[in-house]
Amino acid sequence: MPTNTWTAEHSPLPKRDVWQAMARGIRCRCPKCGEGKLFRAFLKTADSCSVCGQDFTHHRADDLPAYLVIVVVGHIVVPIALSIETNFSPPVALQLSIYLPLTLASSLLLIQPVKGAVVGLQWAFRMHGFGEDGAADTPPTA
Repeated sequence: MPTNTWTAEHSPLPKRDVWQAMARGIRCRCPKCGEGKLFRAFLKTADSCSVCGQDFTHHRADDLPAYLVIVVVGHIVVPIALSIETNFSPPVALQLSIYLPLTLASSLLLIQPVKGAVVGLQWAFRMHGFGEDGAADTPPTA
């Protein structure tokens, strides 16, 4: 008669809330606990969360945040530029003096929150080594 060999290590890992993890990443906070800082510099992730200890060294955001920022900013700035050009036809120097700083400022404001959201998404889906063991999945209680 076979014995039941089902153990805790075979049980499915608990689901992680993707939207909550991404929202925490957008706020540049740890996707696991929402308290610790995700970044140690402008675009450099911290090695680990100072509150819950979640390791961030293995994340792989790579170029996705930059691509997403280009798409978002492009879909905002280009229609505005086309509309102003067709309706008012201002001089090129004036257009460049407006659109270039607008594009630069928008890109710089969006890149860190978008990268945080990508890291949060990776954490929630257990990508690239995030939570392979599932041991400490719940944030610490205060």
